[in-house]
Amino acid sequence: MAKYINKNLLASIYEYAKMILWTVAFALIAKGTVAEVYRIPSGSMENSLLVGDFILSNKIIYGARIPFTDMRLPGIRSPEQGDIITFTWPVDKKTEYVKRCVAVAGQTVEIKNKVLYVDGQPYENPAHSKFTDQVRIINGRDNFGPFTVEPGHLFAMGDNRDNSYDSRFWGTVPMELLGGKVVLVNWSLEPDEGAITYDPADLTSYPRSAFRDFGQFFGRIRWDRFFNTVD
Repeated sequence: MAKYINKNLLASIYEYAKMILWTVAFALIAKGTVAEVYRIPSGSMENSLLVGDFILSNKIIYGARIPFTDMRLPGIRSPEQGDIITFTWPVDKKTEYVKRCVAVAGQTVEIKNKVLYVDGQPYENPAHSKFTDQVRIINGRDNFGPFTVEPGHLFAMGDNRDNSYDSRFWGTVPMELLGGKVVLVNWSLEPDEGAITYDPADLTSYPRSAFRDFGQFFGRIRWDRFFNTVD
């Protein structure tokens, strides 16, 4: 009887383990090829995207990368001007960035006194973009180019034009580093400016921080940003 129970227990454990492994494998494949959720850590895309937004990036639209390879699946369409994109930063090839594509291969970008021109025409500022430094004019940030985007690359800029580290400073985005198109803000959590920092020298900082996080959590949720589409 004991042997029978043990066999049934082992069989159940095996089935559960197999189910968990398949679930994890499916999640990893979906994360790499279908969609991925990112948290916005900085204000470079304000006010289109806010610090604390959790966004959904559609990886199918441009042709998702096949996990563990350099190959990509066929895409629905190519990136276009105005798309908010996710990509791997070309400088270190590991940090994930979110910016707006303002020009594609073959187009010429120029900035004159903060006004962006693409192929000689003024580029309309996105509805929620902003400038925070109206007085100073800084070369490289507010005066740039003209620069023609090379084949297989994109020119990306943040909507918070005076506070964005983007293609004006480190160059264009190679297509092979492109992730996906941001389509949705799933939900959003306002940063806690009074957060308690963990301090190894102060053991009470851990429970105090956890207690504060729990107590402040629901008050920090931006309820009006749930499932907002992104444009």
